[in-house]
Amino acid sequence: MSYSHIIYEAGEVAILTLNRPDISNGFNIPVCQEILDVLEKAKQDSTVKLLVIKAVGKVFSVGGDLVEMKHAVDADNIASLVDIAHLVNQISFAIKQLPKLVIMSIDGAVAGAAANMAVAADFVVASNKVKFIQAFVGVGLAPDAGGLLLMSRAIGANRANQLALTGEALNAEKAYEYGIVYRLCESDQLEKTTQQLCKRLLRGSINSYRAIKEMSWKASFENWQDYTALELRLQEDLAFKEDFKEGVLAFSEKRRPKFSGK
Repeated sequence: MSYSHIIYEAGEVAILTLNRPDISNGFNIPVCQEILDVLEKAKQDSTVKLLVIKAVGKVFSVGGDLVEMKHAVDADNIASLVDIAHLVNQISFAIKQLPKLVIMSIDGAVAGAAANMAVAADFVVASNKVKFIQAFVGVGLAPDAGGLLLMSRAIGANRANQLALTGEALNAEKAYEYGIVYRLCESDQLEKTTQQLCKRLLRGSINSYRAIKEMSWKASFENWQDYTALELRLQEDLAFKEDFKEGVLAFSEKRRPKFSGK
């Protein structure tokens, strides 16, 4: 597969770079398919020991492409958005199941599905400019990409629920305190800090890493498939509600949504 929306550099430390800075690296169907293809390549490539995920631009990712959401709502093509919900869940699942270590190197805001993918990673290196945002409630949706399962395991159910219910931004310092962020640094030190972590991890045994990830899955995430069925059913139901349409319209018009509960 050739890539139009991401950049992939194979190697001992493979690098996947989100490359849609004009729309804040939002996810659409082609982007999700390209990411999944890279995750499979990294899995099958015996030369890859670590996978670093980063992004071009001031915003790491807004999650779902809200411009495309508006087009889908206008065209009454909500089904395409349901497809994206399926794909972003597959991405988080693939990250947790990948027998290689995944490092997210983040600068700027990371929202929605992208924030949940970061929690799925094995390590997050973040600049002090980072904000993690569970943006779903603002457009009448609920977390996707395995979000509540991942967040509940990482920071506890109460904190995860409160972030999802309010949509409040979690700044880098608080995310570090909660354990979501492994290394925190100044923005101009992000690349160096990420490289230092990679150098340290390359000294370890990939056999140990593979075994630890497998045990972690067994200990904490074996019920993922059951959770996914519920997440996707509820997300599909919400996507066809009037509140979702109002949330997307309000975002495009830069105003607060007026939800009706319909």
